[in-house]
Amino acid sequence: MLRRGALVYQESAVKLRSSASAIAPEALQKTAKLFRAFGEEYHEQKLEEAFIFPAVQKPGNGCCIYGVLTAQHQRGRELTDYILAATSAQLSWRNVEPLARVMESLVRMYEHHAASKTTIIFPAWKQSMTLEQMDVMNDKFEEIENEQFGKDGFEMPSSKWADIEVSLGLADLGQFTAAPPPALPETKPQEKQIQKKPAQIR
Repeated sequence: MLRRGALVYQESAVKLRSSASAIAPEALQKTAKLFRAFGEEYHEQKLEEAFIFPAVQKPGNGCCIYGVLTAQHQRGRELTDYILAATSAQLSWRNVEPLARVMESLVRMYEHHAASKTTIIFPAWKQSMTLEQMDVMNDKFEEIENEQFGKDGFEMPSSKWADIEVSLGLADLGQFTAAPPPALPETKPQEKQIQKKPAQIR
């Protein structure tokens, strides 16, 4: 879900630099509000900061980056506040570049942030619990999800992301297919050196 929001920010930053009117501010408002509801209020505050980070802070788990991750959560909220404020009115050439930089910095931070959590924090958290404790946490997380999004769960934010992507022309996945690599420069085969046999003395 958050990666879809990051895609919207990344592509919007590129389009805004070409024209301040290329992106409707309402679309970025919806993106920021959805990013806040799903990423900041639900995933970060109600799951990670309430349950996961405290578990990996215990001695012996070998995790020492939770402080940085928590600080990045707070910085992400500050950046979301900025995006909401900057897109509350019509965009102009005066605020396009700062907004584009903020969106790109948020995307860059979360790419590294998510990679560290996936490969370091989450494995350590799982190792800190028994199977029975994991079952309890699974039920607890599902309960929190239903409280946050209702019975539809993740289907609600997923459908909203789809609407945003359609409005911004980002729904076609094929447009992000990488171009083929360029042809490598041709190299001439090395000429074989003819080794002359030493003359025989008769």
